[in-house]
Amino acid sequence: MSIFDIFDKIKTEDNSAVSGKVEYIIAGLGNPGSQYENTRHNAGFMTVDTLAEKHGFSIKKLKFKSLTGEVMLGGKHCLVMKPSTFMNNSGEAVTEAMNFYKLPPENVIICYDDISLEPSKLRIRRKGSDGGHNGMKSIIYLSGSDAFPRIKIGVGAKPNKDYDLAAWVLSNFTKEEIPLMHEATDKACEALELMVSGNTDKAMNKFNS
Repeated sequence: MSIFDIFDKIKTEDNSAVSGKVEYIIAGLGNPGSQYENTRHNAGFMTVDTLAEKHGFSIKKLKFKSLTGEVMLGGKHCLVMKPSTFMNNSGEAVTEAMNFYKLPPENVIICYDDISLEPSKLRIRRKGSDGGHNGMKSIIYLSGSDAFPRIKIGVGAKPNKDYDLAAWVLSNFTKEEIPLMHEATDKACEALELMVSGNTDKAMNKFNS
């Protein structure tokens, strides 16, 4: 393999040919740290990690209180974020990035977990309330807007009504649920490409549960 082949391979793997102004932000929500890696609350992180794997870029650059990466998706230059603020302060990272790039909420797509949906299921919305999700609550509060497109990734309901919610969302997926989550993140990546291409309705029709 020549030095040029190696360079091309590196360029492809990191998607480093990305240039121009950032047009969209894709933020996957979760908690940093290895102890949270496979927990239900990290479904947003899992989604953008899958996106990086599929499109050959890394999410490693520390910026906007997040690990970030950049990718051309659907013909749009996207900043992909994994906030390092912990879930409840996700808005600090997201609003810092959107203010820097002067992007409206409509160009900031949030991916996060939803306990009202079973694993493998998605629900895509153009905007809406926080629905009791602390990450979205922080984003809406600090930005002053609820007009964020979002992909909600099902992680399953609590086993019973008395089960502690915090304990549930910080629990690990079961062996049986893991392939269902792979299915969900694959679908979410396809939906993201449609959404940044201006085909949110198509994404909703195809993937909404």
